[in-house]
Amino acid sequence: MRGWRLRRRLGAVYGAVAVILLLSAGMIGWSMARLDDAIHVRSDILAPVQVGTVRLISSLVDQETGVRGYVLEGDDQYLDPYTQGRETENELRASLAARVASRPDLQRGLATLEQRVNEWHNDYADPAIAAVRAGGVDAANRLDPTVGKVRFDAVRAAGTALDDAVRAAALQARDNLSDAVRTLVISLVVAAVALIVLLTLIFRALRVWVTRPLETVGADVRQVAAGSLEHQIGSTGPPDIESLARDVELMRLQLLGELETAREARASVEAQAEILRRSNRDLEQFAYVASHDLQEPLRKVASFCQLLSRRYGDQFDERGSQYIHFAVDGAKRMQQLINDLLAFSRVGRSTESFVDVDLTDVVERARVTLSIALEGSGGEVTAAGLPTVPGDPVLLTQLFQNLIGNALKFHGEQPPRVRIGAVERPDEWELFCADNGIGIEPEYAEKIFVIFQRLHARDAYEGTGIGLALCRKIVEFHGGLIWLDNTVESGTTFRWTLPKRRAVVLPTDLVPHGNSTEPSPPALLPQSSPPARSSPPAQSSPPALPKPGGPS
Repeated sequence: MRGWRLRRRLGAVYGAVAVILLLSAGMIGWSMARLDDAIHVRSDILAPVQVGTVRLISSLVDQETGVRGYVLEGDDQYLDPYTQGRETENELRASLAARVASRPDLQRGLATLEQRVNEWHNDYADPAIAAVRAGGVDAANRLDPTVGKVRFDAVRAAGTALDDAVRAAALQARDNLSDAVRTLVISLVVAAVALIVLLTLIFRALRVWVTRPLETVGADVRQVAAGSLEHQIGSTGPPDIESLARDVELMRLQLLGELETAREARASVEAQAEILRRSNRDLEQFAYVASHDLQEPLRKVASFCQLLSRRYGDQFDERGSQYIHFAVDGAKRMQQLINDLLAFSRVGRSTESFVDVDLTDVVERARVTLSIALEGSGGEVTAAGLPTVPGDPVLLTQLFQNLIGNALKFHGEQPPRVRIGAVERPDEWELFCADNGIGIEPEYAEKIFVIFQRLHARDAYEGTGIGLALCRKIVEFHGGLIWLDNTVESGTTFRWTLPKRRAVVLPTDLVPHGNSTEPSPPALLPQSSPPARSSPPAQSSPPALPKPGGPS
């Protein structure tokens, strides 16, 4: 059976069990049938026959007594036992004949008894009664009494023989009943022992063929799952379980190969991360140089140009004064651009400064910072229902300051009106900043978030084109999304999300914004339609796009 599969082995075992159980059931059924037959013979045949025989002999004795009294006295009342005995005799003879029909030994005894009874009736009883009725007691005395005695002694002998035969048959039936009971008990015991042995063999077979091999394979698998990937999974048991063990072993080998690939990929990622860390250190060094070393020459250029304008201004013609003005203005714009780039590069360094921030206080700080611009433009900022979220208070203040500042900068003929609010979602807050300004065309909904992109000429609106790019970087650093609501009919509405719980965000200095492909923000409100999030690469000197106005 070593080469047999598990199904074939179990089929053979269960087949043997079925055969043995069928044999046991047959033996038990035969024993019960034998017991039923013995009970039937003893209770339904021999016991009634034995009682009937006794009653028949008793009725014959009553008849003989009645005939003798009638012959001696000639009184008809002595014939009553005889008459009743004849009726009982006929009934008992018919009943006994029916019951012993299947017993030839008892049929012979009953036939002999009936013959002797008929001889007694024919040879003595009936003639004696007829003689007394015809000639009285004297006539009966003329009959030979020895004939009656001989004939009735023969009846007694036949009755005794029948009774002895019935008793012998009853004893034999009792012995047969005892043997049947004994056989049935033995059959039940043998069947129970056979069943116990078979169950033990089945348990042993399942243990050897199924559970023990599975436990062995399971122990090997648990050892591999615990980290010992080099541990080999052995094959044992029937071919089915050996095949299973081989499949698991192949899976282990595949996992080893994939683990090796993952290790190589991890080493590659760590190498790339190290390159990014070195690049970030270089960028931090560049930011330091830009904030200190580059600004100093710019300040000197601007200062000396202003000195030239004050000291020698009367010696310059109009074109020379214009050149001096251009130089000073360029130096100042260069300083502002360097400061904005420095602020942009500092966003996303770490989330360690995250605390619970009340956005109502943040909006108030931004309003105080922009108080001069609000007074100059006659603008108004309203905020309601703002939540408390985890984040960096400085960066969130800068976010609201940039959005409110854009609304104040790009206002129309009416004084700027800025409305800030929030809508609660299951896992985040959706905030919005809406104004009544000049608005933004839908085709520029994505370009406005790209660094250095401008929708207007520099002489129309001041700015470096970094403000909205900085807003996007701040929102994404906090684990949210920002987009332009294209469904508003007038003004500009920005929408963005902030998580209710602190989000795990990869520092943005390790993920270059221009080279990442990000998913589109979900449609959080029916009236808003967030744009696709793929940003075009930043250009070093982007042209001014033909647009009446827009944010920078």
